[in-house]
Amino acid sequence: MSVETKIIAVTNQKGGVGKTTTAVNLATALVACGKRVLLVDFDPQGNASTGLGVADHARTSNSYRLLTGEAHISICLFETIVPGLHLVPATMDLSAIEVELSTVDGREYHLKRGLDAIRGHYDYILIDCPPSLGLLTVNALSASDSVLVPLQCEFYALEGLAQLLRTVDVVRAGLNPNLAMQGIVLTMFDSRNKLSEMVESDVRDHFGQIVYQTVIPRNVRISEAPSFGKPVLIYDIKCAGSQAYAALAAEVLEQERKVA
Repeated sequence: MSVETKIIAVTNQKGGVGKTTTAVNLATALVACGKRVLLVDFDPQGNASTGLGVADHARTSNSYRLLTGEAHISICLFETIVPGLHLVPATMDLSAIEVELSTVDGREYHLKRGLDAIRGHYDYILIDCPPSLGLLTVNALSASDSVLVPLQCEFYALEGLAQLLRTVDVVRAGLNPNLAMQGIVLTMFDSRNKLSEMVESDVRDHFGQIVYQTVIPRNVRISEAPSFGKPVLIYDIKCAGSQAYAALAAEVLEQERKVA
C-alpha cells in the first residue's frame, strides 16, 4: 500500500549537538507511534548505524553505494533491532564522495534519485546528515521535504544556526524550492545551568513557533545507549531522555495533522 512519505533532513553543521541521537531516537519514537520509518545514515562516521546495532562488516550495501549508483536502495535496506525501523547504513567511504562526484552533472540530486524509488513505502524517511555543509548535506537537503535542526543549548548556538539557515535558503533558491523548515529542537538542556535557560529564551525569541516545545535534556542514559547498539527508548524507556523523544515525536505528528 502506497502512503505519502515525508522526508526530513536532520542536520546541523556543528558536531556534538545531538544530531545523530535525535535522528535515531525520533525515528524510534515515530515507529512506536505506529509509523513506518526509514533512517538513512548519511554521515561517514556511521554513528547512526552503530547506534542501531549494525556492525561495520555488515554494511556492504550502504548509502555510499546508493549515492554512486552502485546499488539500488532495495538492497541497502537493513532491518534494525527496532521492529518497523529500517536503516540504510553508512561507512567511511562516504567521505570520498565530494571528490568522486565533483565533476558529475546533477551531483546534488543523487540521493533524491535513490530515495524516489522508495517513496510511498514509508511514512517518514529521516536523513542523518554529516556535521558539515558540503555535498552530502546539499544532497540531503535536495532530497528532503523539510529540515529539522537539533540545537545544543550553548553560547555559540545561534551563530552556527545562521550559517545553516543560509545554506537552506541557497538550496531552496536553486535546487529544492519546496524545502521547508520542520523545526528546531533544543538539545542537551541542563536545568542546573543558567546558560541553557538563556539560550532557550534567545532561540524562542528569535525563531518563535518553529522551535519545538519539547526540550531534550542532558541525560546519562541517552549517552550510554549507543554503546549498547540501542536507541535510548529501548535501552531505558522510563528515563527523562526517552520521555523527551517520545514527546518530540508527538509534536512532529501533531504538525502533520495541522497541515492536513
